Amino acid sequence: MPLTMTREVFITCAVTGSGQTQDRSPHVPRSPEDIAEAAIDAAKAGAAIAHLHVRDPETGQPSRDPALYRRAVDLIRASDTDVILNLTAGMGGDLVFGPPDRPLPLADGTDFISADDRLTHIAECRPEICTLDCGTMNFAEADYVMTNTPGMLRAMGRRMEALGVKPEVECFDTGHLWFAKQLVAEGVLSDPALVQLCMGVPWGAPNDLATFNAMVAAIPEHWTFSAFSLGRDQMAYAAAAILAGGHIRVGLEDNLFLEKGVLATNAQLVERARGIAEAMGARILSPAEVREKLGLKAYHPEAAQ
Repeated sequence: MPLTMTREVFITCAVTGSGQTQDRSPHVPRSPEDIAEAAIDAAKAGAAIAHLHVRDPETGQPSRDPALYRRAVDLIRASDTDVILNLTAGMGGDLVFGPPDRPLPLADGTDFISADDRLTHIAECRPEICTLDCGTMNFAEADYVMTNTPGMLRAMGRRMEALGVKPEVECFDTGHLWFAKQLVAEGVLSDPALVQLCMGVPWGAPNDLATFNAMVAAIPEHWTFSAFSLGRDQMAYAAAAILAGGHIRVGLEDNLFLEKGVLATNAQLVERARGIAEAMGARILSPAEVREKLGLKAYHPEAAQ
């Protein structure tokens, strides 16, 4: 894929994530009401897409409770603010092993369910986009393995397509992108695909530009991609993604700070990313324009009743 700057850019805001950040910033939303408000504020700041996880409202711990998703989604849809909903389908594939000399039984934190069960909230809420983490990897914390086998991914991909929800293929390493192309070749995923390059997540693809450019070069020219990195590199990757022909993801899932020592809100991160894009000469796309670009299918709950 040639390195050609994007002149029309969309912004995704990942508003809360599933990391242990709930006590590190008062701005990390916990309740469905807080998550919905953060998504709406991000949309008003210029985000076309809101990427959502949910959390236990009391503890802030990550959750996959469909009722929490339904509440957040209903509040966003009932608002007067248009935003494309992108729900995670990444939870439910977590294996946490014991120490090297006693890896079994699996340790606390393991959350492992069937491919179909991982999509319960997707089937109930019908977002326009949901994520498909396109591979297995050692994931940052302790002996935690993010598990997405080829069989799981084929099953989940087919189910997403059958529901009319566009998969956003999350590529944490080069092999994940390789398998994404295999899924398209097999007809599991529609062509063109939507890709998110997830850079700098231990222990996937490092966020150096050589690795990033290699991954960009491996994306078919007619596909659409966004990219992000973590912490202080978040805004640098907003610029890098635009220069490479892609789109932007920011938000408190990936970075808590607006600048050193200054905690951010989601809306402030979107505003900062928008400013970078516009200063580079790019125009920010609206949700309606992104729907047309990606061929998204809007879900109307009243029509389904």
